[in-house]
Amino acid sequence: MTRSFAPLVAAILAISLVGVGLSLTIPLISVRMEAAGFSAQANGISTALAGLATFFVSPATPQLARMLGARGLLMAALGLAVLTLVGLALVADMVWWFPLRFVFSAALSILFIVSEYAISALAPPARRGLWIGVYSTCLGVGFVLGPTILSLVGTQGASPFLVAALVCFVAGLPMVYYAGDIAGLAGKTHANAFGLIAAAPVLMLAALVFGAVETGLMGLLPVHALRNGYGVEAGALLVAAIALGNATFQIPLGLIADRMEKRRLLALIAFVGLVGSVALAALTPQPVAFAALLVVWGGIVSGLYMVALAEIGSRFSGGELAAANSAFVMLYAGGMLIGPPALGAAVDMSPRLGLFAGLGAVFALYLALALARRR
Repeated sequence: MTRSFAPLVAAILAISLVGVGLSLTIPLISVRMEAAGFSAQANGISTALAGLATFFVSPATPQLARMLGARGLLMAALGLAVLTLVGLALVADMVWWFPLRFVFSAALSILFIVSEYAISALAPPARRGLWIGVYSTCLGVGFVLGPTILSLVGTQGASPFLVAALVCFVAGLPMVYYAGDIAGLAGKTHANAFGLIAAAPVLMLAALVFGAVETGLMGLLPVHALRNGYGVEAGALLVAAIALGNATFQIPLGLIADRMEKRRLLALIAFVGLVGSVALAALTPQPVAFAALLVVWGGIVSGLYMVALAEIGSRFSGGELAAANSAFVMLYAGGMLIGPPALGAAVDMSPRLGLFAGLGAVFALYLALALARRR
């Protein structure tokens, strides 16, 4: 492997292993807080802190990179992530878990933003879609491995948090080593998040849509299943079907993105999202067909984030790319915050149709924007 590809592989490895640590800690904290007698509302607030931290830290990341340099920023973020995980392992009073979780999520957000910037900046332009597809697939595998590790180490005591700290530390080291190869991260730019969103709304708002759809599905698909006659285990399997589609379709979509105009592909994905939402609402009473369509539909619509990220890497460079990537992640976090409550209200209004009617409306609005911008 030549040195030019080593930083790219290091970024993919780092973000994938951070995904392991994140998917390990999210259910772990929820289970521990539930066992300690915290209300579901308190648990939900704790989970929402991750989205809030991402939303606030993302726009500041380019400025932090200019202040500390790429290596200094990565070392600070990595150190904070590890220290807060150790704090979660050692602090008995769970009230302190709220600020610790906020800091941990902020640190992880910086690692995600820097890694995604590195992948966009270092990937060969003709193969950027493929490399981002590989990254998305590896991240998906990382999110599957987290709960698997948790099932092996258990949820009691300090050991699961310490394992997560070790995973994050190992994940960050290659990125720290190759930080000097991440050119342009600390570059000066006059671009800001709102200006970039106004300049490229179809690209940027793909992250908002994906954040709302992904988190809404993960949280509410089991509820939709239960309210339509499925068992608890079946609801979990339906979520696994979405994850399977995500892992399966990212590389093929990346290859298509390298050969097709990406904004047209985004509109096509939104159209599939809209039509698939209608079909899924109709197929809910038929478990086999419903699960099979979830795999295909979930895999295709998950390409929104990946394809838009590839186009951002093609359209921007240097300091502008860093600012654009930060705005992109900020919008994803915004989708995480607004999607689940809105879709949850739709499910309460109509247990039979609410979830997929809400998702269809999201895709319809995005498709209308994409078509309007093309004209």
